Amino acid sequence: MKAVAIRGYGGPEVLELMDLPEPRLGPDVVLVRVRYAGVNPADWKIREGYIDDWFPAHFPMVMGCDLSGVVERTGLGVTEFAPGDEVVGYVRADHMQRGTYGELVAAPVRTLARKPRALDWRQSAGLPAAGLTAYQALRRHLRVGSGDVLLVHAAAGGVGSLAVQIGRALGARVIGTASERNHDFLRSLGAEPVTYGPGLADRVRALAPQGVDAVFDLMGGDTLAGSPALLRPGGRLASISGDVVELGGRYVFVRPDPVDLAALVDLADQGRLRVHVSAEFPLADAARAHELVATGHVRGKVVLAVAP
Repeated sequence: MKAVAIRGYGGPEVLELMDLPEPRLGPDVVLVRVRYAGVNPADWKIREGYIDDWFPAHFPMVMGCDLSGVVERTGLGVTEFAPGDEVVGYVRADHMQRGTYGELVAAPVRTLARKPRALDWRQSAGLPAAGLTAYQALRRHLRVGSGDVLLVHAAAGGVGSLAVQIGRALGARVIGTASERNHDFLRSLGAEPVTYGPGLADRVRALAPQGVDAVFDLMGGDTLAGSPALLRPGGRLASISGDVVELGGRYVFVRPDPVDLAALVDLADQGRLRVHVSAEFPLADAARAHELVATGHVRGKVVLAVAP
């Protein structure tokens, strides 16, 4: 099968289109023929070796964790899916080797859900990792509910744009930080936009004079450091940066969860969640996709066309 993999850590140039053996199929695993693969910031960080201390790596390593595709075969113990089923998946294991940038992926059933009817193949591939990150942050860590005021930093990105919509679906009023060019986009999602940068605290306070109930930070650094001061007494803080722990907040590390993924699919099918795809590349151009995502200025999601 064709897949984009790396033989060692490095820059975008280490990404290669290779011919690799078809993956093995365990009893609780399904073989998925991939239509599209999502590209996430974690992908280029893995490629450069930034999380080598966390997960064992085996080379050649197929990149990626997000997919939309069709079940081709099922393991002997699988009852949840059948050949021909359309699925989405956040296919992450506890070691780095078999990702989703390939024609075929062996996906454990715990990583999959049925594809949303309301989303096309491209949009569906952009949903799993970003959607699960946002959903788990808001539901588990921040416990966002009706009447809350939620502040999302970097709200126009892949995770942020989904967090805005999930927050609204949970009944929250959502304020989102973004550059001015993305303000109309945030309004279309139901958020009240504010420009990030110097003076951010004053702009947020102008919208929420008493402070906000919850902050979901996707930027880290100075933005994260200034977030506790924006909270009401008893407010909650969560971030994808580990520095949040020192500030008394919760660190968000996304986990595969079929129940959470199915909940996201339901939101999409109810018309309450959409995925904005800003760029599509062919599988062979994964390096260009990584370069774009690494800029940190992508609106919504970037995807790879594997077998569109």
